[in-house]
Amino acid sequence: MDFDIQTWISVAAFMGGALAMGLGAIGAAIGEGYTAAQANAAVSRNPGISGDILKSMLVGQAIAESASIFALVVAMILLFTSFTSQSYVTACVMLSSGLCMGFGAIGSGVGSGFPAGAACMGMARQPAMSGRLTTNMLIGSAVCQTPSIFALVTSFILLFTDFSARAVSPTWAAVLGAGFASGLGAVGSGLGGGLVAESGCKGIARQPLSATPVTNVMLLGQAVTQTTAIYGLLIGFILMFKSFPATDSIAPPMALLGAGLCMGIGAIGPGIGEGFTARSAVKWIARNEGATADLTRLMLVGQAVAESTGIYSLVIALILIFVA
Repeated sequence: MDFDIQTWISVAAFMGGALAMGLGAIGAAIGEGYTAAQANAAVSRNPGISGDILKSMLVGQAIAESASIFALVVAMILLFTSFTSQSYVTACVMLSSGLCMGFGAIGSGVGSGFPAGAACMGMARQPAMSGRLTTNMLIGSAVCQTPSIFALVTSFILLFTDFSARAVSPTWAAVLGAGFASGLGAVGSGLGGGLVAESGCKGIARQPLSATPVTNVMLLGQAVTQTTAIYGLLIGFILMFKSFPATDSIAPPMALLGAGLCMGIGAIGPGIGEGFTARSAVKWIARNEGATADLTRLMLVGQAVAESTGIYSLVIALILIFVA
């Protein structure tokens, strides 16, 4: 059975939409479930403020849901937009866009559930700090969503940029690599940021007087965890916007696809590892505020070492793009 280009584009758009929503549903559902589980534990601990805990749970779940809403938007565009082209590159673009947003939503969805659950438990322990805990949860969860926004931006650029004028090979590999770099690169940062925000909410509940230094260090720690997602976004942008000469060889396309996979996969571990480091620093600042400067310095050094593996991945990805 023979298929024309438009048929392949439609097939890729349907697959991309399915992958965007299928993968995108994973993180949000886990994050929301974790939030609800912690809310149940919080109500059991202090039934008298069940109303406040319920409100906090719903707000936290709504934020965790946003990553899957991004995936839903991309899926709907892929399913209901008529893409016309005479290039097989467009089919790869459709698939890459869905993969990018699907993977990109996982870490942010799960990560946003951590501070939401911790805020619910914190309210049960410190009802008087409900307002501050809600604020901290909102800030921390919002930062967790930034990697999924990077993935959304990449997906939109892929969908609304005309790649049909470029050579099929190696452009097909470049657009797929861009989706993997930005999508997979968002997983670790989303999870790591959530770990830090969770510790911030727990710290405020444990020692309300330490709220200011806890929040400040939490934001600093989260900022560092986002850097590897930025590396993924950078490689994605290079792969999308750089023009590559046409080739009949298989090596150049594989180099570009490998660059995207290298940066995407290589960003997962550093994002999570830096989250562990910052989570511990925030936790102990709440218990020993006088050691804030030393703990912050130790946190940054530890995160810098964990960051190095992400930088190695960035270097190899750049070599694959510009040298290999």
